[in-house]
Amino acid sequence: MSNPVREYVKRVASIDLESFPRWDLKKPLPKLPVPRLHDTIGRYLLAIQPLVSDEQYDKTAKLCRDFLESGGLGEELQEKLLDIADESDNWVYQFWLDDMYMKPRLSLPVNSNPGMVFPKQYFEDQDAQLRFAARLISGILDYKTIIDSHDLPIDRCTSREKGQPLCMNQYYRLFSSYRVPGVNKDSLVISSSSIMPEPEHVIVICKNQFFVLDILVNFTRLSDDNMYTQLKRIVKQANESEEDNELNEPIGILTSLDRDSWANNRIRLMNDSTNRDTLDMIERCIFVLCLDKPMPLSFNHQRSIDETMHNLRDDVSLASQMLHGSGSKYNSCNRWFDKTMQFIISEDGACGLCYEHSPSEGIAVVRLIEHLLAYMEEKRKRRLPRMHSICELAKPRKLHWKTDVQVTKAIQHAKYTLDKLITTLDLYCLRFEHYGKDFPKSQNMSPDSFIQLALQLTYYKVHGCLVSTYESASIRRYRNGRVDVIRSAHMKALEWVKAMVGETECDDTEKMKLFREAVRHQTRVMTQAILGEGIDNHLLGLRAVATEVLGRETPEIFQDRTFIESNQFILSTSQVPTTMDTFMCYGPVVHDGYGVCYNPHPGYMIFAVTSFNPCDKTRSDFFAYTIESSLRQMREVCLKDYEMRLSSTPNGNASHSLKSNGTLNGVSK
Repeated sequence: MSNPVREYVKRVASIDLESFPRWDLKKPLPKLPVPRLHDTIGRYLLAIQPLVSDEQYDKTAKLCRDFLESGGLGEELQEKLLDIADESDNWVYQFWLDDMYMKPRLSLPVNSNPGMVFPKQYFEDQDAQLRFAARLISGILDYKTIIDSHDLPIDRCTSREKGQPLCMNQYYRLFSSYRVPGVNKDSLVISSSSIMPEPEHVIVICKNQFFVLDILVNFTRLSDDNMYTQLKRIVKQANESEEDNELNEPIGILTSLDRDSWANNRIRLMNDSTNRDTLDMIERCIFVLCLDKPMPLSFNHQRSIDETMHNLRDDVSLASQMLHGSGSKYNSCNRWFDKTMQFIISEDGACGLCYEHSPSEGIAVVRLIEHLLAYMEEKRKRRLPRMHSICELAKPRKLHWKTDVQVTKAIQHAKYTLDKLITTLDLYCLRFEHYGKDFPKSQNMSPDSFIQLALQLTYYKVHGCLVSTYESASIRRYRNGRVDVIRSAHMKALEWVKAMVGETECDDTEKMKLFREAVRHQTRVMTQAILGEGIDNHLLGLRAVATEVLGRETPEIFQDRTFIESNQFILSTSQVPTTMDTFMCYGPVVHDGYGVCYNPHPGYMIFAVTSFNPCDKTRSDFFAYTIESSLRQMREVCLKDYEMRLSSTPNGNASHSLKSNGTLNGVSK
């Protein structure tokens, strides 16, 4: 590990240790607990109550009672699950990974891979783009040394046992994993296993062509200048190949096919030794770097009038490029969607990431990227010593493919299907600048619970009901912890929502009372999930034990219409907070649903909202504008409550402080 990297990590880690001295980092993390069966079924019934008719609820309640009978199926499955928990580090991990990622057959772009937008860069010319790309590669490799030595500063809980260490395994898979397509089921391969040796190269994709960038020459890592030289050679080769009209089939687009189709085409490609070598180099690389061509302003949202007038790309255009490449005529063929970390640097300054989701959650990716970007900036400002240059470098190797008629047809089909998917995706990014997460904090409310209730209010305003809602809850307090589900649609939310839209007559005091009750319940559900007491992982484990471990038919409780519909998450949400002005986005998980990824900053919030055009009931920009109206309405209720309590207090003092600058805890009145 180089001295500058070691110094940076030591500084960050020492601050961390000073802040949380009580936790012994040498102790293994606890195992994920198995919740009590009766607790889970009771919480399941509470979760479905606002979503189904009384008749359907009664039917489901009877199935639950039958499942809980003494000596019955539920107890048998629970006992088997407890045995599995005793024998493994994390009883749900493989069940969850298969159910969430390995078994679904939908294509990765939009449906699975999130996109992340970095702070935009301003490149004077292509040389500036390539120099930034060289610094990025070098910074990633610097940081990879930290990951490889397991010296990354430990993440900590920020609430509920504040400072408790979190599982770091997701970080260690970011540059060492690959998703291999399979017929009926994919597999996640980790290079730390004997299957894949440690890689020493990066794959650069330029103009839909693949190049091997070796990072080590004679056991010496390339300097930034050497990286830049090699990138320039890659661009030159790509341009010459294009000018000479070489046949460069855009094989990368095949990774956008549904998983069975891509698996079959990969098998076909593997029949040729040239393709086997190419696939091996791509699949074993540290990461993929996509050098994209600039995008026209036509990809701006129609309401982004100011940005378009000033010749600037808006958030929608940037997010689209990171999420799917914006179409086969632009940058969608310049991708390899199976690779975990796929960095994107466009000639017009757009930068970001499209990552394959199965090895890691967004929070781990964001924290690593923010460490990386901060380190790169520090390195740039301090002008840290450069590694010596290697004068004679072999030209980067271009990877070749041998295709047949069937593969060519598959490429055309992949272009068509991805372009069609892109045209059906409705994406809108809302920058809510009236207040940020500091306002809910000033009301002694969890910002996440506050925002989740805003989404419930929004959905009810737009569609007149509540629906099954998914919010990811990190369970990284436990060994190999990934996520469980926070179900944000509940009776307390429904009671408050009806009051806010006027279906229930009540004054502002009663609205505020219902609001606080809904926030408390939402926070309780969130706490249960992050402490390993969520319902979804437990129900998944019980179902998997019955069908996969014991080889039985699916129990009736899991064939119930209520269970099936409650797992069709019409509102799929996730908080992915960042300290920089970056954000993530992803697609909906059902055809008539929304994907909402939100990033609350202290003074503003970013919402990336997606839906699908063919559904005439959904529209992303309208949903986003309604989020804005809901958040403003919620603040108004809070401020009215504050004014009422202020006026009713003998000394004119309320529990919240009115600061001298005329704001309520930093929020303008």
